[in-house]
Amino acid sequence: MMTILAFLVTIGVLVVIHEYGHYRAAVACDVKVLRFSVGFGKVLWRTQRGETEFVVSALPFGGYVKMLDEREAPVSHELLARAFNRKPLAQRAFIVAAGPMANLLLAVLLYAAVNWAGVQELRPWMGQPRAESMASRAGLQAGDEILSVAQVAGGDSDGMLPVRSMSDLAWQFTQAALSGQDVRIQVASRTDASQTVQRTRELLLPLSQIPASEVDGRLLDRVGFAGPYAQAVIDDVVPEGPAAKAGLIHGDRVLSVNGTVPQDAAHLRQLIRASAKQGSAQVLALVVERQGQRLEVKLNPEMKDVQGQQVPRIEAALGNPPATVTVRYGLVEGFTRALRKTWDVSAMSVAMLGKMVIGEASLKNLSGPLTIADYAGRSAEMGWIHYIGFLALVSVSLGVLNLLPLPVLDGGHLMYYLFEGVTGRPVSELWLERLQRGGLAIMLVMMSLAIYNDLARILGAH
Repeated sequence: MMTILAFLVTIGVLVVIHEYGHYRAAVACDVKVLRFSVGFGKVLWRTQRGETEFVVSALPFGGYVKMLDEREAPVSHELLARAFNRKPLAQRAFIVAAGPMANLLLAVLLYAAVNWAGVQELRPWMGQPRAESMASRAGLQAGDEILSVAQVAGGDSDGMLPVRSMSDLAWQFTQAALSGQDVRIQVASRTDASQTVQRTRELLLPLSQIPASEVDGRLLDRVGFAGPYAQAVIDDVVPEGPAAKAGLIHGDRVLSVNGTVPQDAAHLRQLIRASAKQGSAQVLALVVERQGQRLEVKLNPEMKDVQGQQVPRIEAALGNPPATVTVRYGLVEGFTRALRKTWDVSAMSVAMLGKMVIGEASLKNLSGPLTIADYAGRSAEMGWIHYIGFLALVSVSLGVLNLLPLPVLDGGHLMYYLFEGVTGRPVSELWLERLQRGGLAIMLVMMSLAIYNDLARILGAH
């Protein structure tokens, strides 16, 4: 229920803002607006405000603003000056562009609200990287906290940018990988959650080696990050599971597994998974610390199916809760960061779409309504701040999508006006019809592919 409600609110807010941008621009240019509709199809609710009818329709996937236009219906002589098609080219372009721009402006305000309110995020305090991964080869170790990142181009590094959270790290890595740049990271080694720093050093991660087709939400995993740092302790134990049968209890600190010292909870999971031989679980010799005493424990894991792969499991949660940090900015910095974030997300969206068109990025990155609904529900359950951040991201995506030069979108109409501005004549009705059909076909293919990707993600998660 939460997922459906969050999705409907998301679509409703973004559609209203988008169409309101068109509406306000039309009113400012003295164009008569006949109808402002949220949704399509059967009208569920209507009201008359001045000369405009406001309606809510049954299908919530979009909306429209219907303006007085001679191309759609005859217009009386006294209203010709208020018809959309009679307005100067600059005003028509302004009205069309106002919808996507309203979405981008909304994103700025939402990102600013998140920056001002502050959000609780995972601290970039890293667990043991996977063996033989890019992070491991670069020298990252359990307990390293990433302080700053700089892109490396042609041997030269840009200025170091601070990293305040795990999501901040993922964002900066994504930008660098899409640009084909390596990154230099500054890390501090810490033994606990205090601010005590043992040493600070710089490492180089060759992100340029990652193809753009593999730059997605699992980028940090591809680099080798196994997750945030957590001590190698036993948390919740499943009754009658292998850990419970071996006598392990909540709070036991694992000192060694078959003689190997686990650096953190992620490393402990790796040691357990790597213990299987020829598809069979092997007995593990553990040394644990319990209330200051060292105990030796024999543990017999069970093979379980995890995402289609048989792996040894001990049926116990490992590690203490990961460290978090509250990311908050002041009035001016919060707004300027919101502007930069909106620009960066827009630029990255365009770059990703371009790479998908030329085959350098995977089409699996396209997402549709099912994925949006899923993330809307998840973010809403995490709290209103996370939901606002999600709403800002979707608002940017909607704004960028509508500016694409496809005939059925606002960007397509802007291309018509560009042609008219250059040639001095509008696009012919014949070509308008052909382009509309072609644009609609492209949109149907994109939507079909997005829904296919949605279903693949959902089915793959179960």
